[in-house]
Formats: sequence, structure tokens, C-alpha cells
Amino acid sequence: MRHMVLALALVAVCGPAPAEEVGRVGVDWVGNDIIIDAFPDPKVQGVTCHVAYFERSVIDRLSQGNWFEDPSYSAVDCTKTGPITLGAIDRGEDGEQVFSERQSLVLKSLRVTRIYDEANNALIYLAHASEVTQGSGKMAISVIPLPAP
Repeated sequence: MRHMVLALALVAVCGPAPAEEVGRVGVDWVGNDIIIDAFPDPKVQGVTCHVAYFERSVIDRLSQGNWFEDPSYSAVDCTKTGPITLGAIDRGEDGEQVFSERQSLVLKSLRVTRIYDEANNALIYLAHASEVTQGSGKMAISVIPLPAP
């Protein structure tokens, strides 16, 4: 029990989960790729998410200009990978960031936010771009039903 409390405290301090690249698909002749990363939810044991996003090649950056930015396109899917145990998650309606990947030098990042839907006993994972200059309407969601209380 003491080890579990220590592990949960460490996860709470660490912030968004580190991701591991599990796939890379080339999409065209200039070297643009779709990257697929996997990450465990840092505060919900038994949930792993996969997020896919676009990464521009050097050739594309040189030919298109806009050197420092990748598109906001993304997809997310989360799955139960073991018994689900909720840690000290944020239960507010604005949720809690569980993943972040930089999409530009300064202005934009791809984020995955977890939202707890208490009324429907589910966790919602929302992939979206966070931009300083303007928000992005490009998003994707994945929902994990929780075991009955």
C-alpha cells in the first residue's frame, strides 16, 4: 500500500505522460509522416492511449515556407489495458492534460485532455491543438466506460 501511495504521488508531480513512438507511416514522396505514439494515462491505471499526428518533412517545410509548424491534424483512441483504477484525477469540467507534443517552435502543441464524465461513468480523452494565436477546431475524442461503482 505504501508503494502505491508513493507511486501515485510521483505520478501527480510528473505532469503529462511521456509517450513512446510505436508507429511511423510515410504518406508521400517528400517524406511527410504520420506518427503514432502510445502513452499510459498517468493517473488512471489500466488505460493506454494512442495518438496519431502529422509531422512535416524538411522538403515540405522548405517548399511550403512556415518552417516551424506542423498541421493540427490528430486522432486519439484509448483502451482498457488492465483493471482500471482512478487516481487523484481532476474531476472538473475542463479536465486535465495528460499528453502534450510540440507542433511548432513556440505557438502550438498537440494535447490530450482527460475529462471525467461522472453522470455517464466514463472517461473522455480529447485530442486538440492548443494555439496561442487562435484555437483549432480540429479534434478527436475517445471514451472509456468505467466499471459500475
